Amino acid sequence: MNVRPFPQSFFDRPTLDVARELLGARLAIRDATGRIRRQAIVEVEAYDGPDDLASHASRGPTERNAPMFGPPGHWYVYLCYGMHWMLNVVTGPVGYPAAVLIRGLEDISGPARLTRQLGIDRRFDSLVANRHVGLWIEAGPAVPDAETQRLPRIGVDYAGDWAARPYRLVVSSRTVEKMGKKTHKA
Repeated sequence: MNVRPFPQSFFDRPTLDVARELLGARLAIRDATGRIRRQAIVEVEAYDGPDDLASHASRGPTERNAPMFGPPGHWYVYLCYGMHWMLNVVTGPVGYPAAVLIRGLEDISGPARLTRQLGIDRRFDSLVANRHVGLWIEAGPAVPDAETQRLPRIGVDYAGDWAARPYRLVVSSRTVEKMGKKTHKA
């Protein structure tokens, strides 16, 4: 399989546009043995700028959220509740803090399960999403709008009106079933 990772320019666009186009794309990770596992992305959440009260960036830059203010196409990996790693990819221009949380894959539901099952942790934080790093995103089959849902984000009730915005994008369960359980080796 000779699929190229998305270039950084793919991520240097409005966060909600990137989030939508990540549905159906493949998250790929290479393990220590060189085996590559690929799975379709089926659920994401967008966090868009300094005014988004659900975003870690709403209180300004910190050591933890610094990757969100950096270049697009880099990973932002943080620890949630002191026990779960969360995988995000940075979007938009440098200085504009935005990212998309990868919430689910065709075979894995939930962002904490995803990172645990794939062995993703802080070692990827701030690194560019590419093959050299061993964790990247590449094109997959396009998912028609009719097969997606836009829903409120999960666990951000503290964010007022921002909590109700439809920034969580999900592929319909029927479409996920069609995608099948495809793990590819390169």
